[in-house]
Amino acid sequence: MTNTPTHYDVIVIGAGPAGYTAALRCAQLGLKTACIDNWLDKDGQSGLGGFFLNAGCLASLALLESAKIYHTLTHDLKTHGISAQAITLDVPQMIQRKDDIIQALRLNLAEAFAYHHIDRYPAKGKLLNNRQVEATFVGDSNRSPVILEGKHIILATSSSPVKLRCAPIDNEFIMDSVAALSLTCVPKKLAIIGAGVVGLELAAIWSRLGAEVILLDAQEKFLSILDEQIAAEAYQIYSTQGLDIRMGARVTATKKDHKKVNIDYQDQDGTHTLRVDKLIVASGKAPNTENIADSNADLLLDENGYVHVNANCRTNLPNVYAIGDLSLLGPMLAHKGIEEGVFVAEQIAGTHPPIDYGILPSVIYTDPEIAWVGQTEQALHAMGKAIKVSVIPLKTNARAQATGKTDGLVKIIAHADTDALLGVHIIGAHASELITEAVLAMGFSASSEDLASTIHAHPALSEALHEAALGLKNKSMYAVLSK
Repeated sequence: MTNTPTHYDVIVIGAGPAGYTAALRCAQLGLKTACIDNWLDKDGQSGLGGFFLNAGCLASLALLESAKIYHTLTHDLKTHGISAQAITLDVPQMIQRKDDIIQALRLNLAEAFAYHHIDRYPAKGKLLNNRQVEATFVGDSNRSPVILEGKHIILATSSSPVKLRCAPIDNEFIMDSVAALSLTCVPKKLAIIGAGVVGLELAAIWSRLGAEVILLDAQEKFLSILDEQIAAEAYQIYSTQGLDIRMGARVTATKKDHKKVNIDYQDQDGTHTLRVDKLIVASGKAPNTENIADSNADLLLDENGYVHVNANCRTNLPNVYAIGDLSLLGPMLAHKGIEEGVFVAEQIAGTHPPIDYGILPSVIYTDPEIAWVGQTEQALHAMGKAIKVSVIPLKTNARAQATGKTDGLVKIIAHADTDALLGVHIIGAHASELITEAVLAMGFSASSEDLASTIHAHPALSEALHEAALGLKNKSMYAVLSK
Protein backbone atom coordinates (compact mmCIF):
# COMPACT_ATOMS: atom_id res chain seq x y z
CA MET A 1 0.00 0.00 0.00
CA THR A 2 1.26 3.50 -0.84
CA ASN A 3 2.34 5.19 2.39
CA THR A 4 2.28 8.82 1.21
CA PRO A 5 -1.31 9.90 0.52
CA THR A 6 -2.26 11.73 -2.66
CA HIS A 7 -4.02 14.97 -1.75
CA TYR A 8 -7.25 16.31 -3.27
CA ASP A 9 -9.68 19.08 -2.50
CA VAL A 10 -12.56 16.64 -2.99
CA ILE A 11 -12.76 12.85 -3.16
CA VAL A 12 -16.02 11.38 -4.45
CA ILE A 13 -16.74 7.70 -3.74
CA GLY A 14 -19.17 6.47 -6.35
CA ALA A 15 -19.74 7.41 -10.00
CA GLY A 16 -23.49 7.09 -10.44
CA PRO A 17 -25.60 10.17 -11.26
CA ALA A 18 -25.04 11.69 -7.80
CA GLY A 19 -21.32 10.93 -7.75
CA TYR A 20 -20.36 11.88 -11.28
CA THR A 21 -22.39 15.10 -11.07
CA ALA A 22 -20.69 16.05 -7.80
CA ALA A 23 -17.26 15.33 -9.28
CA LEU A 24 -17.92 17.31 -12.45
CA ARG A 25 -19.33 20.32 -10.59
CA CYS A 26 -16.44 20.32 -8.11
CA ALA A 27 -13.95 20.28 -10.97
CA GLN A 28 -15.84 23.07 -12.78
CA LEU A 29 -15.48 25.15 -9.63
CA GLY A 30 -11.70 24.73 -9.68
CA LEU A 31 -11.38 22.04 -7.03
CA LYS A 32 -8.83 19.26 -7.48
CA THR A 33 -11.10 16.22 -7.65
CA ALA A 34 -10.83 12.43 -7.59
CA CYS A 35 -13.61 9.93 -8.18
CA ILE A 36 -13.47 6.32 -7.01
CA ASP A 37 -15.88 3.73 -8.42
CA ASN A 38 -15.82 -0.08 -8.52
CA TRP A 39 -18.32 -0.80 -11.33
CA LEU A 40 -17.17 -3.53 -13.72
CA ASP A 41 -19.20 -4.62 -16.75
CA LYS A 42 -19.70 -8.24 -17.84
CA ASP A 43 -16.33 -8.10 -19.64
CA GLY A 44 -14.52 -6.89 -16.54
CA GLN A 45 -14.14 -3.34 -17.83
CA SER A 46 -14.57 -0.38 -15.51
CA GLY A 47 -16.94 2.39 -16.47
CA LEU A 48 -18.67 5.46 -15.12
CA GLY A 49 -22.40 5.80 -14.58
CA GLY A 50 -22.87 3.38 -11.71
CA PHE A 51 -25.87 1.10 -11.33
CA PHE A 52 -28.33 3.62 -12.80
CA LEU A 53 -26.65 3.86 -16.19
CA ASN A 54 -25.22 0.38 -16.52
CA ALA A 55 -27.99 -1.79 -15.07
CA GLY A 56 -30.79 0.40 -13.82
CA CYS A 57 -33.38 2.81 -15.14
CA LEU A 58 -31.45 4.00 -18.19
CA ALA A 59 -30.83 0.44 -19.38
CA SER A 60 -34.47 -0.44 -18.69
CA LEU A 61 -35.70 2.58 -20.64
CA ALA A 62 -33.59 1.67 -23.67
CA LEU A 63 -35.06 -1.85 -23.73
CA LEU A 64 -38.60 -0.58 -23.23
CA GLU A 65 -38.31 1.60 -26.34
CA SER A 66 -37.40 -1.47 -28.40
CA ALA A 67 -40.21 -3.49 -26.83
CA LYS A 68 -42.75 -0.75 -27.60
CA ILE A 69 -41.73 -0.72 -31.26
CA TYR A 70 -42.09 -4.49 -31.52
CA HIS A 71 -45.48 -4.40 -29.81
CA THR A 72 -46.68 -1.67 -32.16
CA LEU A 73 -45.56 -3.65 -35.21
CA THR A 74 -47.31 -6.81 -34.05
CA HIS A 75 -50.48 -5.32 -32.54
CA ASP A 76 -51.27 -1.77 -33.68
CA LEU A 77 -50.26 -1.35 -37.33
CA LYS A 78 -53.61 -2.28 -38.82
CA THR A 79 -55.35 0.64 -37.14
CA HIS A 80 -52.99 2.90 -39.11
CA GLY A 81 -53.78 1.15 -42.40
CA ILE A 82 -50.34 -0.44 -42.51
CA SER A 83 -49.51 -4.12 -43.04
CA ALA A 84 -46.20 -5.85 -42.44
CA GLN A 85 -45.21 -9.45 -42.95
CA ALA A 86 -42.68 -11.78 -41.35
CA ILE A 87 -41.85 -9.55 -38.37
CA THR A 88 -39.18 -11.26 -36.29
CA LEU A 89 -37.64 -10.60 -32.92
CA ASP A 90 -33.87 -10.63 -32.35
CA VAL A 91 -33.48 -10.31 -28.58
CA PRO A 92 -29.64 -10.48 -28.57
CA GLN A 93 -29.56 -7.55 -31.02
CA MET A 94 -32.01 -5.67 -28.81
CA ILE A 95 -29.73 -6.26 -25.82
CA GLN A 96 -26.74 -5.18 -27.91
CA ARG A 97 -28.48 -1.93 -28.81
CA LYS A 98 -29.07 -1.28 -25.11
CA ASP A 99 -25.42 -2.04 -24.35
CA ASP A 100 -24.24 0.25 -27.18
CA ILE A 101 -26.31 3.12 -25.77
CA ILE A 102 -24.83 2.54 -22.33
CA GLN A 103 -21.30 2.43 -23.74
CA ALA A 104 -21.82 5.69 -25.64
CA LEU A 105 -23.04 7.42 -22.49
CA ARG A 106 -20.14 5.99 -20.49
CA LEU A 107 -17.70 7.37 -23.06
CA ASN A 108 -19.38 10.77 -22.86
CA LEU A 109 -18.83 10.78 -19.10
CA ALA A 110 -15.22 9.63 -19.47
CA GLU A 111 -14.56 12.48 -21.91
CA ALA A 112 -16.13 14.98 -19.52
CA PHE A 113 -13.96 13.66 -16.67
CA ALA A 114 -10.84 13.96 -18.82
CA TYR A 115 -11.76 17.48 -19.95
CA HIS A 116 -12.17 18.61 -16.34
CA HIS A 117 -9.00 16.78 -15.20
CA ILE A 118 -10.78 14.53 -12.71
CA ASP A 119 -8.61 11.64 -11.52
CA ARG A 120 -10.45 8.32 -11.87
CA TYR A 121 -9.76 5.30 -9.67
CA PRO A 122 -11.39 1.99 -10.74
CA ALA A 123 -11.49 0.82 -7.16
CA LYS A 124 -13.59 0.20 -4.08
CA GLY A 125 -13.33 3.17 -1.76
CA LYS A 126 -13.39 2.97 2.03
CA LEU A 127 -13.53 5.99 4.29
CA LEU A 128 -10.77 6.00 6.93
CA ASN A 129 -9.96 8.38 9.76
CA ASN A 130 -9.06 12.03 9.18
CA ARG A 131 -10.71 12.29 5.74
CA GLN A 132 -8.51 9.63 4.22
CA VAL A 133 -9.83 7.09 1.73
CA GLU A 134 -8.43 3.68 0.90
CA ALA A 135 -8.84 2.74 -2.78
CA THR A 136 -8.63 -1.00 -3.47
CA PHE A 137 -8.44 -1.58 -7.20
CA VAL A 138 -10.92 -3.92 -8.91
CA GLY A 139 -10.19 -5.97 -12.00
CA ASP A 140 -6.42 -5.76 -11.45
CA SER A 141 -5.03 -7.88 -8.61
CA ASN A 142 -1.49 -6.67 -9.33
CA ARG A 143 -2.22 -3.11 -8.17
CA SER A 144 -1.79 -2.44 -4.48
CA PRO A 145 -4.34 -0.31 -2.61
CA VAL A 146 -3.55 3.39 -2.33
CA ILE A 147 -4.43 6.01 0.26
CA LEU A 148 -5.98 9.30 -0.83
CA GLU A 149 -6.50 12.32 1.36
CA GLY A 150 -9.17 14.96 0.79
CA LYS A 151 -10.26 18.20 2.38
CA HIS A 152 -13.80 17.06 1.60
CA ILE A 153 -15.25 13.59 1.03
CA ILE A 154 -18.53 12.92 -0.79
CA LEU A 155 -20.09 9.47 -0.34
CA ALA A 156 -22.24 8.53 -3.34
CA THR A 157 -22.17 4.74 -3.59
CA SER A 158 -25.81 4.38 -4.68
CA SER A 159 -27.90 1.26 -3.90
CA SER A 160 -28.32 -2.35 -4.96
CA PRO A 161 -31.28 -4.73 -5.38
CA VAL A 162 -32.52 -6.31 -2.16
CA LYS A 163 -31.97 -10.07 -1.90
CA LEU A 164 -34.60 -12.46 -0.56
CA ARG A 165 -33.85 -15.68 1.32
CA CYS A 166 -36.88 -17.34 -0.24
CA ALA A 167 -35.55 -16.68 -3.76
CA PRO A 168 -31.76 -17.18 -3.94
CA ILE A 169 -30.33 -15.57 -7.08
CA ASP A 170 -28.51 -17.73 -9.62
CA ASN A 171 -29.07 -15.33 -12.57
CA GLU A 172 -30.06 -18.25 -14.77
CA PHE A 173 -33.55 -19.13 -13.57
CA ILE A 174 -33.92 -16.79 -10.58
CA MET A 175 -32.57 -13.40 -11.53
CA ASP A 176 -32.03 -10.00 -10.05
CA SER A 177 -33.09 -6.88 -11.92
CA VAL A 178 -29.63 -6.52 -13.47
CA ALA A 179 -29.64 -9.94 -15.15
CA ALA A 180 -33.27 -9.38 -16.19
CA LEU A 181 -32.04 -6.64 -18.54
CA SER A 182 -29.74 -9.05 -20.39
CA LEU A 183 -31.96 -12.04 -21.14
CA THR A 184 -31.21 -13.43 -24.59
CA CYS A 185 -34.66 -14.90 -25.23
CA VAL A 186 -38.21 -14.17 -24.16
CA PRO A 187 -39.47 -16.51 -21.42
CA LYS A 188 -42.88 -17.98 -22.14
CA LYS A 189 -44.00 -17.50 -18.54
CA LEU A 190 -42.29 -14.99 -16.26
CA ALA A 191 -42.92 -14.14 -12.62
CA ILE A 192 -41.68 -11.01 -10.86
CA ILE A 193 -41.50 -10.62 -7.09
CA GLY A 194 -42.43 -7.00 -6.49
CA ALA A 195 -45.06 -4.87 -8.24
CA GLY A 196 -43.31 -1.62 -7.43
CA VAL A 197 -41.38 0.69 -9.73
CA VAL A 198 -38.67 -1.76 -10.84
CA GLY A 199 -41.03 -4.72 -11.15
CA LEU A 200 -43.49 -2.78 -13.28
CA GLU A 201 -40.77 -1.39 -15.52
CA LEU A 202 -39.40 -4.88 -16.18
CA ALA A 203 -42.91 -6.23 -16.71
CA ALA A 204 -43.56 -3.52 -19.29
CA ILE A 205 -40.56 -4.71 -21.31
CA TRP A 206 -41.02 -8.48 -21.31
CA SER A 207 -44.81 -8.50 -21.62
CA ARG A 208 -44.54 -6.41 -24.81
CA LEU A 209 -42.05 -8.91 -26.18
CA GLY A 210 -44.54 -11.74 -25.69
CA ALA A 211 -44.01 -13.12 -22.18
CA GLU A 212 -46.91 -13.97 -19.90
CA VAL A 213 -46.05 -11.89 -16.82
CA ILE A 214 -47.28 -12.46 -13.26
CA LEU A 215 -46.35 -9.93 -10.57
CA LEU A 216 -46.41 -11.07 -6.92
CA ASP A 217 -46.37 -8.39 -4.24
CA ALA A 218 -46.74 -8.87 -0.49
CA GLN A 219 -48.31 -5.43 -0.11
CA GLU A 220 -52.09 -5.30 -0.05
CA LYS A 221 -52.24 -1.94 -1.81
CA PHE A 222 -51.01 -1.41 -5.38
CA LEU A 223 -48.46 1.43 -5.72
CA SER A 224 -49.26 2.88 -2.31
CA ILE A 225 -46.84 5.80 -2.88
CA LEU A 226 -49.14 7.17 -5.58
CA ASP A 227 -52.28 9.23 -5.45
CA GLU A 228 -55.03 6.62 -5.00
CA GLN A 229 -56.92 7.66 -8.14
CA ILE A 230 -53.76 7.38 -10.24
CA ALA A 231 -52.90 4.00 -8.70
CA ALA A 232 -56.38 2.69 -9.48
CA GLU A 233 -56.13 3.95 -13.05
CA ALA A 234 -52.69 2.34 -13.43
CA TYR A 235 -53.94 -1.00 -12.09
CA GLN A 236 -56.82 -0.98 -14.56
CA ILE A 237 -54.61 -0.03 -17.54
CA TYR A 238 -51.83 -2.51 -16.80
CA SER A 239 -54.29 -5.32 -16.11
CA THR A 240 -56.06 -4.61 -19.41
CA GLN A 241 -52.67 -4.78 -21.13
CA GLY A 242 -52.32 -8.35 -19.85
CA LEU A 243 -50.25 -8.04 -16.68
CA ASP A 244 -51.39 -10.44 -13.96
CA ILE A 245 -50.92 -8.37 -10.79
CA ARG A 246 -51.44 -10.30 -7.56
CA MET A 247 -51.37 -8.14 -4.45
CA GLY A 248 -51.14 -9.54 -0.94
CA ALA A 249 -49.11 -12.42 -2.37
CA ARG A 250 -46.17 -13.26 -0.11
CA VAL A 251 -43.60 -15.61 -1.63
CA THR A 252 -42.48 -18.22 0.90
CA ALA A 253 -40.24 -20.53 -1.12
CA THR A 254 -38.81 -21.13 -4.59
CA LYS A 255 -37.29 -24.21 -6.14
CA LYS A 256 -35.62 -24.89 -9.48
CA ASP A 257 -37.00 -28.00 -11.14
CA HIS A 258 -36.29 -29.29 -14.67
CA LYS A 259 -35.39 -25.86 -16.06
CA LYS A 260 -38.44 -24.30 -14.44
CA VAL A 261 -39.02 -22.45 -11.18
CA ASN A 262 -41.70 -23.48 -8.70
CA ILE A 263 -42.90 -20.58 -6.54
CA ASP A 264 -44.87 -21.06 -3.34
CA TYR A 265 -46.79 -18.03 -2.15
CA GLN A 266 -49.55 -17.19 0.30
CA ASP A 267 -52.46 -14.80 0.00
CA GLN A 268 -55.83 -14.35 1.70
CA ASP A 269 -57.15 -17.43 -0.10
CA GLY A 270 -54.41 -19.73 1.17
CA THR A 271 -51.20 -21.27 -0.23
CA HIS A 272 -50.51 -21.55 -3.96
CA THR A 273 -47.80 -22.86 -6.26
CA LEU A 274 -46.85 -21.18 -9.51
CA ARG A 275 -44.56 -22.75 -12.14
CA VAL A 276 -42.68 -20.41 -14.47
CA ASP A 277 -39.74 -20.36 -16.86
CA LYS A 278 -37.97 -17.45 -15.16
CA LEU A 279 -38.32 -15.54 -11.91
CA ILE A 280 -37.15 -11.96 -11.38
CA VAL A 281 -36.60 -10.58 -7.88
CA ALA A 282 -37.48 -6.88 -7.90
CA SER A 283 -38.31 -6.26 -4.26
CA GLY A 284 -36.63 -2.89 -3.80
CA LYS A 285 -33.16 -1.49 -3.24
CA ALA A 286 -30.89 -0.97 -0.24
CA PRO A 287 -28.09 1.59 0.20
CA ASN A 288 -24.56 0.42 -0.61
CA THR A 289 -23.02 1.19 2.75
CA GLU A 290 -21.53 -2.17 3.69
CA ASN A 291 -17.80 -1.57 4.28
CA ILE A 292 -18.14 2.02 3.10
CA ALA A 293 -16.21 3.18 6.16
CA ASP A 294 -13.67 1.75 8.55
CA SER A 295 -15.06 1.21 12.05
CA ASN A 296 -12.54 3.73 13.38
CA ALA A 297 -14.03 6.43 11.14
CA ASP A 298 -17.20 6.45 13.30
CA LEU A 299 -19.55 7.19 10.38
CA LEU A 300 -23.10 7.13 11.73
CA LEU A 301 -25.59 4.81 9.98
CA ASP A 302 -29.14 3.88 10.91
CA GLU A 303 -30.42 0.32 11.43
CA ASN A 304 -31.23 -0.02 7.70
CA GLY A 305 -27.80 1.10 6.50
CA TYR A 306 -28.68 4.68 5.54
CA VAL A 307 -26.15 7.38 6.38
CA HIS A 308 -27.29 9.99 8.89
CA VAL A 309 -27.17 13.46 7.29
CA ASN A 310 -28.54 16.90 8.05
CA ALA A 311 -30.45 19.15 5.63
CA ASN A 312 -27.15 20.06 3.94
CA CYS A 313 -26.23 16.40 3.24
CA ARG A 314 -23.50 16.59 5.91
CA THR A 315 -22.76 13.43 7.89
CA ASN A 316 -21.70 13.37 11.53
CA LEU A 317 -18.07 13.67 10.38
CA PRO A 318 -16.50 17.06 9.51
CA ASN A 319 -16.43 17.78 5.76
CA VAL A 320 -17.90 14.36 4.90
CA TYR A 321 -21.14 14.32 2.90
CA ALA A 322 -23.54 11.59 1.74
CA ILE A 323 -25.81 12.03 -1.28
CA GLY A 324 -28.15 10.12 -3.55
CA ASP A 325 -29.49 6.76 -2.41
CA LEU A 326 -27.38 6.75 0.76
CA SER A 327 -29.65 9.08 2.74
CA LEU A 328 -33.34 9.41 3.53
CA LEU A 329 -33.58 13.09 2.56
CA GLY A 330 -35.62 12.11 -0.49
CA PRO A 331 -36.61 9.10 -2.59
CA MET A 332 -34.11 6.95 -4.49
CA LEU A 333 -34.24 8.95 -7.72
CA ALA A 334 -31.40 9.76 -10.09
CA HIS A 335 -32.39 13.43 -10.42
CA LYS A 336 -32.53 13.75 -6.63
CA GLY A 337 -28.93 12.52 -6.49
CA ILE A 338 -27.89 14.84 -9.33
CA GLU A 339 -29.36 17.86 -7.53
CA GLU A 340 -27.63 16.87 -4.30
CA GLY A 341 -24.34 16.42 -6.16
CA VAL A 342 -24.49 20.01 -7.41
CA PHE A 343 -25.75 21.23 -4.02
CA VAL A 344 -22.82 19.73 -2.09
CA ALA A 345 -20.21 20.79 -4.66
CA GLU A 346 -21.40 24.38 -4.48
CA GLN A 347 -21.53 24.25 -0.68
CA ILE A 348 -17.87 23.27 -0.68
CA ALA A 349 -16.98 26.08 -3.07
CA GLY A 350 -19.21 28.70 -1.47
CA THR A 351 -22.99 28.68 -1.16
CA HIS A 352 -26.01 27.12 -2.79
CA PRO A 353 -29.73 27.63 -2.14
CA PRO A 354 -31.34 24.70 -0.33
CA ILE A 355 -33.04 21.88 -2.24
CA ASP A 356 -36.84 21.94 -2.13
CA TYR A 357 -37.63 18.24 -1.82
CA GLY A 358 -41.33 19.14 -1.83
CA ILE A 359 -41.25 19.77 -5.57
CA LEU A 360 -39.08 16.82 -6.52
CA PRO A 361 -40.78 15.00 -9.42
CA SER A 362 -41.13 11.21 -9.45
CA VAL A 363 -41.49 9.02 -12.55
CA ILE A 364 -42.28 5.38 -13.26
CA TYR A 365 -41.10 4.49 -16.77
CA THR A 366 -43.83 2.08 -17.73
CA ASP A 367 -46.12 2.43 -20.75
CA PRO A 368 -48.01 4.60 -20.14
CA GLU A 369 -45.69 6.46 -17.81
CA ILE A 370 -46.64 7.74 -14.37
CA ALA A 371 -45.28 11.05 -13.04
CA TRP A 372 -46.16 13.24 -10.11
CA VAL A 373 -45.02 16.15 -7.97
CA GLY A 374 -46.30 17.47 -4.66
CA GLN A 375 -48.90 15.92 -2.39
CA THR A 376 -51.49 13.22 -3.05
CA GLU A 377 -55.18 13.86 -2.49
CA GLN A 378 -55.32 11.36 0.40
CA ALA A 379 -52.33 12.99 2.13
CA LEU A 380 -53.89 16.43 1.85
CA HIS A 381 -57.18 15.15 3.27
CA ALA A 382 -55.27 13.58 6.16
CA MET A 383 -53.63 16.95 6.85
CA GLY A 384 -57.02 18.63 6.87
CA LYS A 385 -56.22 20.88 3.92
CA ALA A 386 -59.06 22.58 2.06
CA ILE A 387 -58.52 21.53 -1.54
CA LYS A 388 -60.10 21.51 -4.97
CA VAL A 389 -59.43 18.82 -7.56
CA SER A 390 -59.68 18.68 -11.33
CA VAL A 391 -59.25 15.55 -13.47
CA ILE A 392 -59.01 15.44 -17.26
CA PRO A 393 -58.83 12.08 -19.10
CA LEU A 394 -56.37 11.96 -21.98
CA LYS A 395 -59.08 10.62 -24.27
CA THR A 396 -60.30 14.23 -24.50
CA ASN A 397 -56.93 15.43 -25.83
CA ALA A 398 -56.62 15.85 -29.60
CA ARG A 399 -52.91 14.97 -29.73
CA ALA A 400 -53.49 11.83 -27.67
CA GLN A 401 -56.24 10.79 -30.06
CA ALA A 402 -54.01 11.41 -33.09
CA THR A 403 -51.20 9.28 -31.68
CA GLY A 404 -53.50 6.58 -30.33
CA LYS A 405 -52.19 7.12 -26.77
CA THR A 406 -55.41 7.92 -24.94
CA ASP A 407 -54.94 5.82 -21.78
CA GLY A 408 -54.54 7.86 -18.63
CA LEU A 409 -55.42 11.16 -17.06
CA VAL A 410 -54.09 14.41 -15.61
CA LYS A 411 -55.04 15.42 -12.07
CA ILE A 412 -54.38 18.81 -10.49
CA ILE A 413 -54.91 19.60 -6.80
CA ALA A 414 -54.93 23.19 -5.58
CA HIS A 415 -55.66 24.92 -2.29
CA ALA A 416 -59.35 25.80 -2.10
CA ASP A 417 -58.67 29.32 -0.76
CA THR A 418 -55.25 30.43 -2.05
CA ASP A 419 -55.37 28.51 -5.37
CA ALA A 420 -51.75 27.42 -4.81
CA LEU A 421 -50.79 24.25 -6.66
CA LEU A 422 -50.37 21.42 -4.16
CA GLY A 423 -50.02 18.36 -6.37
CA VAL A 424 -50.02 17.31 -10.01
CA HIS A 425 -50.40 13.65 -10.96
CA ILE A 426 -50.23 12.22 -14.47
CA ILE A 427 -50.56 8.78 -15.98
CA GLY A 428 -50.16 8.76 -19.72
CA ALA A 429 -47.78 8.91 -22.66
CA HIS A 430 -44.78 11.19 -22.03
CA ALA A 431 -45.83 11.89 -18.44
CA SER A 432 -42.13 12.22 -17.57
CA GLU A 433 -41.91 15.19 -19.92
CA LEU A 434 -45.25 16.76 -19.02
CA ILE A 435 -44.55 16.83 -15.29
CA THR A 436 -41.75 19.37 -15.71
CA GLU A 437 -44.27 22.12 -16.47
CA ALA A 438 -45.94 21.40 -13.14
CA VAL A 439 -42.59 21.37 -11.30
CA LEU A 440 -41.67 24.73 -12.83
CA ALA A 441 -45.05 26.20 -11.92
CA MET A 442 -44.82 24.99 -8.32
CA GLY A 443 -41.20 26.11 -8.07
CA PHE A 444 -42.25 29.66 -8.86
CA SER A 445 -45.31 29.47 -6.57
CA ALA A 446 -47.75 29.64 -9.46
CA SER A 447 -51.45 29.24 -8.87
CA SER A 448 -53.76 27.07 -10.92
CA GLU A 449 -55.05 30.31 -12.45
CA ASP A 450 -51.53 31.07 -13.68
CA LEU A 451 -51.42 27.67 -15.36
CA ALA A 452 -54.91 28.13 -16.79
CA SER A 453 -54.02 31.55 -18.24
CA THR A 454 -50.84 30.26 -19.94
CA ILE A 455 -51.35 29.73 -23.69
CA HIS A 456 -50.58 26.15 -24.73
CA ALA A 457 -49.90 24.95 -28.27
CA HIS A 458 -52.73 23.08 -29.97
CA PRO A 459 -52.75 20.18 -30.50
CA ALA A 460 -50.35 19.10 -27.75
CA LEU A 461 -50.41 16.68 -24.85
CA SER A 462 -49.61 19.55 -22.50
CA GLU A 463 -53.10 20.91 -23.18
CA ALA A 464 -54.35 18.27 -20.74
CA LEU A 465 -52.58 20.19 -17.97
CA HIS A 466 -54.17 23.39 -19.25
CA GLU A 467 -57.63 21.81 -19.30
CA ALA A 468 -57.20 20.41 -15.80
CA ALA A 469 -56.24 23.88 -14.55
CA LEU A 470 -59.26 25.37 -16.32
CA GLY A 471 -61.39 22.70 -14.68
CA LEU A 472 -60.57 24.15 -11.26
CA LYS A 473 -62.30 27.33 -12.45
CA ASN A 474 -65.20 25.43 -14.05
CA LYS A 475 -63.96 26.62 -17.44
CA SER A 476 -62.90 23.30 -18.94
CA MET A 477 -64.71 22.46 -22.15
CA TYR A 478 -64.07 18.74 -21.62
CA ALA A 479 -64.67 18.29 -17.90
CA VAL A 480 -68.08 16.76 -18.61
CA LEU A 481 -66.31 13.88 -20.40
CA SER A 482 -64.42 12.96 -17.24
CA LYS A 483 -67.60 12.27 -15.29
